[in-house]
Amino acid sequence: MGNLIVIVVASLVVGVIGFALGYFLNRYVVGAKLQSAQAEAERTLADAESQRKDILIQAKEEAIQFRNEAEAEMQRRGTELRRQEERLQKRQEAVDRRFEGIDSRERALSKRQSAVDRRANEIDNLYEKQVAELRRIAGLSQEEAKDLLLQEVEKESRQDMARIVREIEAEAKDEGERRARKIVTVAIQRVATDQVAETVVSAVPLPGEDMKGRIIGRQGRNIRAFENATGIDVIVDDTPEAIILSGFDPVRREVARVAMTKLITDGRIHPARIEKTVDKSRQEVEQIIIEEGERAALEAGVHGLHPEIIRLLGRLKYRTSYGQNQHRHAVECAHIAGIMAAELGADVRVAKEGALLHDIGKAVDHEVEGPHALIGADIAKRCGVHSKVVNIIAAHHHEVEQDADSLEAIIVESADAISGARPGARRESLEKYVKRIKALEEVANSFGGVNESYAIQAGREIRIIVNPEEIDDYAATNLSKDIARKVEESLQYPGQIKVTVIRETRAVDYAK
Repeated sequence: MGNLIVIVVASLVVGVIGFALGYFLNRYVVGAKLQSAQAEAERTLADAESQRKDILIQAKEEAIQFRNEAEAEMQRRGTELRRQEERLQKRQEAVDRRFEGIDSRERALSKRQSAVDRRANEIDNLYEKQVAELRRIAGLSQEEAKDLLLQEVEKESRQDMARIVREIEAEAKDEGERRARKIVTVAIQRVATDQVAETVVSAVPLPGEDMKGRIIGRQGRNIRAFENATGIDVIVDDTPEAIILSGFDPVRREVARVAMTKLITDGRIHPARIEKTVDKSRQEVEQIIIEEGERAALEAGVHGLHPEIIRLLGRLKYRTSYGQNQHRHAVECAHIAGIMAAELGADVRVAKEGALLHDIGKAVDHEVEGPHALIGADIAKRCGVHSKVVNIIAAHHHEVEQDADSLEAIIVESADAISGARPGARRESLEKYVKRIKALEEVANSFGGVNESYAIQAGREIRIIVNPEEIDDYAATNLSKDIARKVEESLQYPGQIKVTVIRETRAVDYAK
């Protein structure tokens, strides 16, 4: 019994102790958690405070930057406004000056008008005095005296004018070497027509009609391969023992002609052979072009030309205009220009080079758009040709103005017209020739006082016979100039046309 009590008491003591230990342990844990939570809260507050400060600092920096940008923008706008104000001020000053100038001009005009009015009044008074004096002396009426006076004045004036015109023309011929050179060159120059009519086809003979089928090939493969390789159209039609090569580029057409001739001679015609033959023919034609360019420069006596210029000169061998070969035309112009320049004391070297290269643009005018004169001038400028020669090339058809002091430009223009206008140089159909002659006579007959007109020298001269009672010496001089001017404005022709007005009075009697 006693042991049981001891055990119970011991158990109670142990329970109380355990409860006390659990209680205190729980309070310790709860306290530790509270301290940890408090520390975490303090750290959170500290972080929030730090972020707040950072945000405030960033906001201040952005505010400062915005203020600086706004100040800069205001400063820029202020500067722009000041510049605009300055411009407006200058414009206002310019307008004021203009108004002042206009006012001064109006005052000057007013003064001059007053002086003119006074002078007119004086002239009227003098005229009235002269009329009254004439009435008193002649005893004629005003109308009779006026008619008589006008007739005498007109007669004397016409005689004086005809005499003065003859004296001026004689003086112009004898004025001296400088003026004579200008007169001669201007007198012979005439702008050539700028239309181009050139051959665009080449014929290739065939040994037989069966060759046409071999040229065409199975399903047309040979002819397609040839056209693709050369860029030239092959026309196979009913023409006996011949085919036609058609194309605007004369060099390509020549390459095609040489290649086709070789293929026909060889007899082996297939796409691979065609391509090889065309390449070889192109190299041969290119070599011929260079040789012809060098020969033209040597024949014309022009040295030191750029290789590209030499090549373009050679290409002119295959270029024609109205049936005239442009390669020969260039060399011929160089000879003519050199002779004229030597006779007139101009620069022979510049004249020859300008004449040789004046149509160089025609070598590539199938590839480049624009007038051949401007194309050639651009090429010459890129190749280092002298600026005076470049102007000659560009101005020989007046696409640009000739240099004021360039006598050589007028010489080259004249040489170009002479070479193209000489008999046999260019082809012209009979119908066009007859129409030009008829139009020339119609222009002359359209003027009053003309009895008859005759176009002679293949249309290079027109002689006009006038009525001597209607046309006096002075009127005949003016009539020749008026007809020449109308011919220039209404007709197209190569070279120049001489206009001769013939006025004569014949007195006929018979001895019986």
